[in-house]
Amino acid sequence: MSLAESTERALAVATAELPGGGETRQGQIDMARSVASAISSGEHLLAQAGTGTGKSLAYLVPALLSGKRTIIATATKALQDQLANKDLPFLEEHLDHPFAWAVLKGRSNYVCLQRLDELEDAGDQMQLDGLSTGADTDEIDAIREWAGTSASGDRATLDFEPTSRTWAAVSVGPRECPGRGRCPQGNNCFAEAARDEAAGADVLVVNTHLYGIDLASDGAILGDHEVVVIDEAHQTEDIMSSTFSWEISGGRFINYARNCTAILADDVLLGALFELAEDLTELLEPKVGDRLSDGLPDDLHTVLDNGRRLAEKALHALRKIDDGNLTGKAKLDVETRKQRAMQAGTALIEDIDLIMSEPGGMVSWVDGPPKSPSLKVTPVEIGELLTKTLWSERLAVLTSATIPVGLAGRLGLGSHPHSQLDVGSPFDYEEQSLLYCPIDLPEPRDPNYRDAMVEELEALMLAAGGRTLALFTSYRAMNDASEFLEGQMPFKVYTQGDLPKQVLLETFAEDEQSCLLATMSFWQGIDVPGPSLSLVVIDKLPFPRPDDPVLQARRDLAGPNAFRLIDLPRAATLLAQGSGRLIRSSSDRGVVAVLDQRLATKRAYRWELINALPEMRRTKDRDEVVAYLRDIRNSR
Repeated sequence: MSLAESTERALAVATAELPGGGETRQGQIDMARSVASAISSGEHLLAQAGTGTGKSLAYLVPALLSGKRTIIATATKALQDQLANKDLPFLEEHLDHPFAWAVLKGRSNYVCLQRLDELEDAGDQMQLDGLSTGADTDEIDAIREWAGTSASGDRATLDFEPTSRTWAAVSVGPRECPGRGRCPQGNNCFAEAARDEAAGADVLVVNTHLYGIDLASDGAILGDHEVVVIDEAHQTEDIMSSTFSWEISGGRFINYARNCTAILADDVLLGALFELAEDLTELLEPKVGDRLSDGLPDDLHTVLDNGRRLAEKALHALRKIDDGNLTGKAKLDVETRKQRAMQAGTALIEDIDLIMSEPGGMVSWVDGPPKSPSLKVTPVEIGELLTKTLWSERLAVLTSATIPVGLAGRLGLGSHPHSQLDVGSPFDYEEQSLLYCPIDLPEPRDPNYRDAMVEELEALMLAAGGRTLALFTSYRAMNDASEFLEGQMPFKVYTQGDLPKQVLLETFAEDEQSCLLATMSFWQGIDVPGPSLSLVVIDKLPFPRPDDPVLQARRDLAGPNAFRLIDLPRAATLLAQGSGRLIRSSSDRGVVAVLDQRLATKRAYRWELINALPEMRRTKDRDEVVAYLRDIRNSR
């Protein structure tokens, strides 16, 4: 029996155990057979699977039955949690095929027991030792108590959200960790335990960023595997670009200096490192958002050269530290702090050298908040790097509810054997939904747009009786709407940031008549089926910023066709993702309202955007929309 045939049989048995007896979804069957065929043939697959397809089971079942070690890379935590808490345990119970699975996160997601020991030993001196500058001591105490009983040490299992400085004090990144063999807590390390479990897993779930780091490190983190499934593949290009990047900031020098402070007694040298961090930050601040098209400016080159010299001097001093008179735990503690500082210094020097060499095919720019700017260097195109590290090494399945036009070419997959599949969605969008675009609103650049947009939003919310997810293309637009609506609605209006993201979503879902205003991080990976959501409002077409340095470089390469090759596919994909928050089950009904008249009036590109959306009925008539929303509200 072929893998495709055994996959279809196993999938039928498993889905029959779903609540309600399951249902036959032809799109899921077609996708599962295609994944099985890809694994058997070694031909890469791009599979577009609309909402409701059940794509996770469609790729998990053939991957498990194949017997090949598989990594699942997801772009959002929501999908990672779904796989770990729902799909894999379900298959573990109902698939007649034993398998081991695990979830692995980046090292800094796990609390470091050695850092906790060092903080406790330092006592009142921990600020002076550079161990926890700015950290909350009460939070550290709570984390220490939690770590004593935690099975995983994973930050996500904490019952509170620590400040970033607190978590930085109790965790280490890959550039700092000396490794199991050189750490007193190496045998108890949560991160190492997670990596041990991951090494024995038939299926390993990671985020796409960690997978990119593994590719960039030549497989040093995740180990050998024969198959990778990249879910939410529409984000692959941006995520992979970021993982093949380098970054230097004042914060890197401060972190290095603090690591040195814990082991090195040289106030002059340490002071010079801290001063260099201030100089670099001061130099980068006025350049935030700027693309360095002509290479590194002389003043920035000089500061980086001085920074490299100081980092090398500190590294030399660290090497000379003699712990020969120490024994036992004290000796291990010193060695751990020394190795941690040396690794941070070595990584810093390597990155400075790479950035100062100004490699070809890269774009350099200054990014970040004004008080914490960074110099970044990113590849303009990712295809050649992925050819070397991924497409020629293992079978890849890329899947998403929306596969952007031209994605295979931009990822370098076009020159490798691959097939593409679109299984659609089982939902009847024409019957279940309505797409509304009011053409009488001013264009977004019109100074009257803001007031008209929020008034339209208010009218739609009232018609829906709440039950609204409003998605904005900027924080400013979201805050303007929040300010306008405050105190005017007969139901609760939540704004992104009022609560932690997951708590906010749960609160919104539980309160049927509430509304939620949010920005880009809520455009995808959000699942609110049922009566709490019958209206998704999008303020503007989500075209990327014209001043984005990486996209500017890609537009330069694309030439006259840049808008259609770079900007339009990204906007179409994000618009489809945002609209996809509405219909999440076969019983859902509702309206997607795009408050940007260009969707209806710009003949040059409107159909590319509309064709990227599900086939919803379309209208420009607010009265029709209000009546439809009221009908949905009254039926509930």
